[in-house]
Amino acid sequence: MTSTWKIELIPVPVTDVDRAKAFYERIGFTADHDYKVKEGLRFVQLTPPGSACSIVIGDGITEKTPGSQEIQVVVPDAEVARKEVLAAGVEASEVDVQPWGRFVYFRDPDGNSWSLQAIDTRPNG
Repeated sequence: MTSTWKIELIPVPVTDVDRAKAFYERIGFTADHDYKVKEGLRFVQLTPPGSACSIVIGDGITEKTPGSQEIQVVVPDAEVARKEVLAAGVEASEVDVQPWGRFVYFRDPDGNSWSLQAIDTRPNG
């Protein structure tokens, strides 16, 4: 394959858009857009620090069940990322060391699960 493919946007199902937006901003995501397109359709795009890929939450965005989304993010340092999540008041797992990386797990208020992975061969995340 010669073309470049980049993941741009991942829908994350939530029950309370404002609560979810506040949660993601608290852990360092930037709110790029918050726009009510029409009745029943609100589009809130949030981007993790340093990421080219964003998430979208809102009303009328996805039919997935809140709490069913699983997302993995690569970070430069699992221990540092864990401390940042904890400092934001979010419960996070201890660092889970595996042969393929070091992982930290947490959930958003709706139960959507996040995995932060630090890989030695990708030291900049």
